[in-house]
Amino acid sequence: MSTGSGAPSAPAPTAPTTPASRRSSMFGSLKVRNYRLFFAGQVVSNIGTWMQRIAQDWLVLSLTGSATAVGVTTALQFLPMLLFGLYGGVLVDRLNKRRALLVTQSAMALTGIALALLTLSGHVHVWHVYLAAFAVGLATVIDNPARQSFVSEMVGPDQLQNAVSLNSANFQSARLVGPAVAGLMITGVGTGYAFLFNGLSFVAPIAGLLLMRARDLHVVERAPRGKGQLREGLRYVSGRPDLLWTITLVGFIGTFGFNFPVYLSAFADDVFHAGAGSYSLFNTLMAVGSLAGALLAARRGTAKLRVMIAAAVAFGALELVAATAPSLWLFALLMVPIGMFGMTINVTANTSIQMGTDPAMRGRVMALYMMVFLGGSPVGAPIAGWITDAYGVRAGLAVGGAIAAAAAVVIGLVLARLGNLRLSVGWHGGHPRVRFVPREKQEELAAAA
Repeated sequence: MSTGSGAPSAPAPTAPTTPASRRSSMFGSLKVRNYRLFFAGQVVSNIGTWMQRIAQDWLVLSLTGSATAVGVTTALQFLPMLLFGLYGGVLVDRLNKRRALLVTQSAMALTGIALALLTLSGHVHVWHVYLAAFAVGLATVIDNPARQSFVSEMVGPDQLQNAVSLNSANFQSARLVGPAVAGLMITGVGTGYAFLFNGLSFVAPIAGLLLMRARDLHVVERAPRGKGQLREGLRYVSGRPDLLWTITLVGFIGTFGFNFPVYLSAFADDVFHAGAGSYSLFNTLMAVGSLAGALLAARRGTAKLRVMIAAAVAFGALELVAATAPSLWLFALLMVPIGMFGMTINVTANTSIQMGTDPAMRGRVMALYMMVFLGGSPVGAPIAGWITDAYGVRAGLAVGGAIAAAAAVVIGLVLARLGNLRLSVGWHGGHPRVRFVPREKQEELAAAA
């Protein structure tokens, strides 16, 4: 662990693992009162967020009749993170994270309510939606790294893996509920009420933040205001191979492996000729797999990089298999393990980065992580779309899976070399066993053989 100056005390990890938390129950972090308040607030708010996403896209499509306009709305929501994400991390390291979240959550609530009033009054125009999407994106610049790094202040290092996993499970559960509720609300009473629900849903997380006990927080020393703090954060990551290569792998997976809006719609329409119902089924099954992956990560209680590498290899390999799936139902069933391994990558990377980062640097490092993770899709989606249009969606998904698997293998070997490890292949209990072991132990095994 480095000091607040950003100079790492060790040039490389001794093994491709992060400090592991003790094994805990699947819901162990919910025993912490402050985190329980935070989790309950996020249950309500995440459902509202998914409802607004669906209602926002539907409203733009209704106003313009243009799929391009829907894409512009999505781009405007992610653009602030790409432009200002690293600066947001610098600010988060200087700020009281609980107070920062009160401000950002309030800002997003007001945005949802304003959009609801415009829609319900019949005065909404597409530029209003564009402006609201951009405003939410600006709030996210602070909200994302603050929310990610505040988890460790609520639960401490022992329950961090569990809490990050439950956060992901929370989000994936809302992904199953929110769109369904939004669909019923849009057809029943209109999009305006979906926006209104989202705006009011922020009352829950704001109340949770206000009810927290400040004395129970694992407060870290905030970084003082100073020049060069952005460069300091980048130097910190570049001097820590375990962080640098983890973020690099997440970048490859996010850019080339997670372009499912492109792939799943094309498989439903062009390959299986099954329409919107199958597209919804694919997304639902992937969300089920993601929820299972998050709960398994919560039960596992450790954040080992070898788990992340193995999950990334399996994720890429399963995409290659799905690219050749001959039937709709086989393709649909493969969405479950793909979602599970994708979530395993996300949770393990998130936790290992948080646990391996100096608390004074955590905001900047998590901002870089979120910028790479969220910023990959705007870069990768056009590439995936071009390959799909030129060579077919099967080729597009296969290329994405191959790049993801290859990146995982290469980065796994790099981390193993940095950790002075070698690949060991043998038998254990009558079954083949493949693992990384220290070089000295590998030599002992060879001598014994």
